[in-house]
Amino acid sequence: MDNKNKNIPVHVGIIPDGNRRWSKERNLSNLEGHEKGYEKLKQSVDWFFSRGVSIVSVYTFSTENWDRAKDEINYLMKLLRKAIDEETKRAIEKNYRILISGRIDELPGDLPDACSDAMDKTKSGTGGTLNLCLNYGGRIEIVDAVRKMIKNKIDPEQVHEGMIKKYLYNSNLPDPDIIVRTSGEKRTSGCQLWEGAYSELIFLSKYWPDFEASDVDIILEEFANRKRRFGGDG
Repeated sequence: MDNKNKNIPVHVGIIPDGNRRWSKERNLSNLEGHEKGYEKLKQSVDWFFSRGVSIVSVYTFSTENWDRAKDEINYLMKLLRKAIDEETKRAIEKNYRILISGRIDELPGDLPDACSDAMDKTKSGTGGTLNLCLNYGGRIEIVDAVRKMIKNKIDPEQVHEGMIKKYLYNSNLPDPDIIVRTSGEKRTSGCQLWEGAYSELIFLSKYWPDFEASDVDIILEEFANRKRRFGGDG
């Protein structure tokens, strides 16, 4: 797609849904579906950055996902550990930075340290930002923001939208211009609940492992053709 004169979103949020259903339809294990989903994530980040998108936020693991089977959780934690190491190396090579949003300290093993290392080692990257929403929930994020304000003894009269925004995870990021969910489900499931109040939404019927570069072009074309009103006239 020719991006000249196109209205390219600065920040794209992704809910990469459908790994397990993709694997089930192919008589594969859930674990194989997650592995395929991770491989697709690596590709998709490059596809978005190469087309001019500056920030890609990915709903990697939600606080609700802990309810899954123990074996699957253990595998996902190992996959996340591997992914953080690999993405840190890729980010350094490709000059982009990694941010991680969520209750990082509650992750098992050395994952909290790995997350901190990834952010520290890539903080000077200027070629884009990959924001991984890990052990994340939109409502939990707001709860944590309120707790921080109480801890800092913020006066009730000082509380306004800008103040709440300040206490969200990685609050320096602009709100997502568009949030995309794969798998045919038509809900955001708490993804960037506060930040996504005025995000455009796109729901793709295909499962995440089937996501392709052509889908990025479709998303960007759809976004360019939408008129964002933000509650105003017109």
